[in-house]
Amino acid sequence: MRILIADKSHSIYAEIICQAIAKAAQIRGTGIAKREPEYINAKMKKGDAVIALDGDQFAGFCYIESWSHGKFVANSGLIVDPDYRNIGLAKQIKQKIFDQSRIKFPDAKIFSITTGLAVLKMNSDLGYKPMPFSELTDDQSFWNGCQTCKNYDILQRTNQKMCLCTGMLFDPKAEKEPKTKKHPFDKKIWKRIKELKQSIFLKKDKK
Repeated sequence: MRILIADKSHSIYAEIICQAIAKAAQIRGTGIAKREPEYINAKMKKGDAVIALDGDQFAGFCYIESWSHGKFVANSGLIVDPDYRNIGLAKQIKQKIFDQSRIKFPDAKIFSITTGLAVLKMNSDLGYKPMPFSELTDDQSFWNGCQTCKNYDILQRTNQKMCLCTGMLFDPKAEKEPKTKKHPFDKKIWKRIKELKQSIFLKKDKK
């Protein structure tokens, strides 16, 4: 298995990647903005994407997006082909794209919003901290990407202050400060947070 910084030579996989993203978005119903091959190709040409290949077979992908004039960066569109799941590939791709983000945008804050416990765990292991949406980018083009999510109405009702997703942020400045004791990731805690959010919004919908 090769996990590579994608370049223009990988443009032959753009259509496959878009189909995989669209399928994942349909299954999850949240969290992945649909993309066109031209967009994916542009990311590859700039070195803003990571691709996993098993020989010539596509296995996984993720790309970098920058917001607020490069002050914020997001690692988006993380997907793994169903034939290559449950072998730790997503974590390897996540690490590779995170490292590339640090190289290309060394001063940027790297953020994520997700409902997935697996992604929350990976983010936590990389040093992300839970943050309210107000601490993430205020670039409206990012939040417009949530329009394809089935929970977009919740984001609108709260004036983009919260949703079922959990916001997480890696601040490179924090790496230079004295390290405090790291709290272990607890799936039960994060699952409870998600359940509480769902309960709150469901009660509001019934009123």
